[in-house]
Formats: sequence, C-alpha cells, structure tokens
Amino acid sequence: MHTNPKHLAIKDFVYELPDERIAKFPLPERDQSKLLYYKSHHIADHTFTDLPDLLPAGSLLVFNNTKVVQARLIFRKPTGGAVEIFCLEPVKPHREVQLAMQQTRSCTWKCLVGNNKRWKEGSLKIFFEGGVVTAEREAQQDGHFLIRFTWTPAELTFAEVLERCGRLPLPPYLNRELTPEDRTRYQTIYARNEGAVAAPTAGLHFTDKVMKQLQAKGIESNYLTLHVGAGTFKPVKADTMETHEMHAEQLMVSKQVVKQLLQHYGRPLIPVGTTSMRSLESLFWLGTLLLQQPDLRPEELHVTQWLPYETSTPPAAAEALQTLLDYMERHQTEHLHTSTQIIIAPGYTFRVCSGLVTNFHQPESTLLLLVAALIGEDWKQVYRHALSNGYRFLSYGDSSLLLP
Repeated sequence: MHTNPKHLAIKDFVYELPDERIAKFPLPERDQSKLLYYKSHHIADHTFTDLPDLLPAGSLLVFNNTKVVQARLIFRKPTGGAVEIFCLEPVKPHREVQLAMQQTRSCTWKCLVGNNKRWKEGSLKIFFEGGVVTAEREAQQDGHFLIRFTWTPAELTFAEVLERCGRLPLPPYLNRELTPEDRTRYQTIYARNEGAVAAPTAGLHFTDKVMKQLQAKGIESNYLTLHVGAGTFKPVKADTMETHEMHAEQLMVSKQVVKQLLQHYGRPLIPVGTTSMRSLESLFWLGTLLLQQPDLRPEELHVTQWLPYETSTPPAAAEALQTLLDYMERHQTEHLHTSTQIIIAPGYTFRVCSGLVTNFHQPESTLLLLVAALIGEDWKQVYRHALSNGYRFLSYGDSSLLLP
C-alpha cells in the first residue's frame, strides 16, 4: 500500500465505461434507482428504498445541502452569434459564495467563455422580463476570464439574476440539451444554499418518503454545505497524482453539526456523497491545524491537498473536533466558512467517516480514487459487478452503499 498517493499512477484507476451505460436522463422516480450494497467484501443488489434497512443501527447521515445555480449565461451578439459565459467562482466584492449570491447591482466572477473569439469588443447583454444583465471582460487568466456583471433593476440579487436568465449547468458528459425536468431533478430535495455548479449527485435519490423511513429507523441526519465546483469533472491529466492540482471548494459548517459529530463519536458516520465525505474529513484536518496554530484567523483556515499525508502524528478525531468547536466558540461564530482542497486517495486514513453513499464515478477521476481509498482494491469488483448487472453510471445513475 502506498502511504502517500503522490506516486499513484492514474492509469491504475481505469475501467471500460461504454457510453450507453451513462445515465442520460433521471429515472421517473428518484428512489427507484438500484442500490449496490457492499459490506466487508460482499456485494448485494437492492433498490434505493432499502437504504434505511441497510444502514448500520445508530448511524448518522450527513448531507450536503448546496444548491446548484443556473450558472450558464447565453449572450446573443447583435449579429445573432451566441457567447456562453459559465460562472465558476466569485472574485469581488466577495469571494465567499453565500455573500456573492446576495450581491446587488454588480459583481465580478471567474468564468469560462465559450466562443470567446466571436466576442470582439465591448459588452454583451441579456434582456429578461423587467431588466437587463450586462457582461464585460476585465481580464484573462490561464484559461479563465474575469467577467464583470452589472444589472438592472439594481436591487435584484445575483442569485435572482441567474434564476431569471441563467441555465442549469448539466455535466458535460451528458452531452444533451436541458429539459424542463432537469430544473427539479438535478437538485436534491433538501438543496438550500445556492452556489454549486454541479449537484452533489448521491443525494438525488432521496425522497421525502425515504427521509421519513430513516427517521422511523432512528437514523439521525444533519447538513453541511460544500459548494461543488466545476473542478469535480476535471479529469486527472497527470501521470501521477503529484502534479494533479485539486480544485478548492468552499465549505460551510455550523457549530451545531460539529457538536453532533462529537456526541455521535464512536458510532457509524455515513456521508451522503463524496462532497460530504471530503467535508467531514476536512473538519478533522482543520482541527489538527488549530491544535498546531491556535491563533489562525478564520480566513486562514484551509485544508491543502497534501496536508493529511504530511502530518506526522495526527490527533485523535475527538480531540481535533473538540479543538474546532472550541475555536468556533472562542470566535463566537455559529457558522465556519472555510475551504478545502483535500484529496482522498489510496493511502489515506479515514478519521471520521465509516462508510459512504455514492454514485458510480468516471474512470481516472479523483472521485474514483476516493472510493478506492475507502474499500481498497475491491473497487474493481464493485465496478465490475455494477457493469455486468445493468447499473446506470454517473450523475443521473444508480447508487451504492459502501461499508468497508
């Protein structure tokens, strides 16, 4: 086993995914997806509605309640050509997604621009009922543009502007046009905090009915927010992980969640989705940082990509979480806003999570590395089983419950 994933070769995390196995559309009923149940080397086929019965007794499920924003804006030039602007992350006046979404009048975002060559000079406009939004290029940085948006009525928030004239950013591999149904089905039923450009897809299977069954079974649940960035689709181009730069994502967690994690300590903690898992494990590393440097300012709290592999003697999980809680109380903060670049790959030691609810991920992706970190070489067996038993793959695909 590698102790440090820097030297992992991504070519070892390949499997053959035929295009017809990618779920292009959601199922008619969210909770009727298949559920692959993996527990200590054994695999069984279930339906997602069986989840409450399959979870270990006394489990706590943690969900990511980020909400996908309509981050794609299609501007028409006077000559009729289209320029697409895809909002990636806010730059000013706020870098924090929550605040940026509430911004009125104008703001600047880091964006991708499709058909930039057609955009000769000046500004582009989209007219919508009762208003207009204008885009201007401020600067170009490696592959991205800084785009300044201004709009009227000026009292609208940027979230409202996107809601009125943006389009949902479906994953690129779906390779199809949006349907009206995507607006509801590419959001979890508990999506609340606007700011993601991709859905935390493990949550798409949950319905009110499943939520009630979980409650009836005495399964606790709670929410945190990790705004999923476009980097989640970024294939690993590097031969070894050392030169792959993980994308940073904004994380928001309440004091109440950290308290619950501490109270629950020692019992099964199951994240719903890779984003929830990365968030929960990041909380441990934030606590570890604070044990070493108690005087860090909130804006300096950040989990770097290799931090978990470069810390020689990490504390016990309870100590790290308690340190984080004490820090929040000392700073009188109900919600911690921070960011993480954590990479969870084989060689990682899990500190807080004891299982995972997740979909089936792309070959050569960091998400597949995370699954391999959790269940080891068995990931191959799980994916072989899914491929030979008609499971649907990727965002709108089927689900799995992995309990190592």
